Amino acid sequence: MRTNYRAVKARTVFAAAGLALASGLTACGAGSTSAAEVKTFSAADVDPAAAAALPERYKAAGVIKVASDIPYPPMEMFDENQQLTGLDFDLAQALGAKLGVKLELQTQAFDSIIPSLQSGKNDIIMSGMNDTPERQESLDFVDYFHAGFSIVVPEGNPKNITTALDLCDMDVAVQKATVQAEILRSYDQQCKDKGSSPIRVSELPLETDVQTAVRSGKASADVVDSAVAAYAAKTAGDGKIFDLVKDPANPAGYNPVHTGIGVLKKDAELSKALLTALQALIADGTYDSILAKYDLSDYSVKEAGLNLGGTKP
Repeated sequence: MRTNYRAVKARTVFAAAGLALASGLTACGAGSTSAAEVKTFSAADVDPAAAAALPERYKAAGVIKVASDIPYPPMEMFDENQQLTGLDFDLAQALGAKLGVKLELQTQAFDSIIPSLQSGKNDIIMSGMNDTPERQESLDFVDYFHAGFSIVVPEGNPKNITTALDLCDMDVAVQKATVQAEILRSYDQQCKDKGSSPIRVSELPLETDVQTAVRSGKASADVVDSAVAAYAAKTAGDGKIFDLVKDPANPAGYNPVHTGIGVLKKDAELSKALLTALQALIADGTYDSILAKYDLSDYSVKEAGLNLGGTKP
């Protein structure tokens, strides 16, 4: 998502004024379930093959430290009781159950999330991180999600934006350290070919800043991950705040990419254990249930895999 590929990630919209920015969003969109419906795990859920593949140091510690840029709904967020929830959180708990250890999410700014692994602060990344060839130079990815990018506009779509090329000669805001800016700039020549100026891209520190820019009229749109964009459009508080632009030619969003668990290359055994655990979750239906909870079934992978970035699901 951006030239700084250490920090490449599609970021979500996160509702600003009128919403509890860091805690008020819950899994209340279509297809979601209540907290009471969330599966609890026990020792009986351990998958022998996954647990056997886990390196001894994680078994001894009993925990795998997970770097995660929280909040990033619906991947990771807080519910109305200030409890951590979201797709990545639920998947982490399920993976931990298969491995026989706890996966503990720890807040880490996205632009320093890979260095946090390199320094030993964290062990893996689960933060909606896209699997790209550039990132594969330093990480292996256990891929569990596949989605593109979509356009989010103010309610009513006042500028009648229907495709990415409608953004030519407009101000568009994206979050810093994500790939959206590079994607938007890749349309420069196409904008010129249609006799228009390129998209004017602003990179802002936080997604809350991006949303504020769109809501205040300083930016006409935000380009974000399709899944989280759809979720935000459905759950943006009591009143309608944003609309999701649906391009019929790109039903899964623009530039679909895989999202995965990031693991340092040197920790290949850990990647293998996580992959085995994910395969077990897919086989027993837990994976599909977690995606359905957040209405994200359209973005599932049919088979777990390593380093699928650049390939079809």
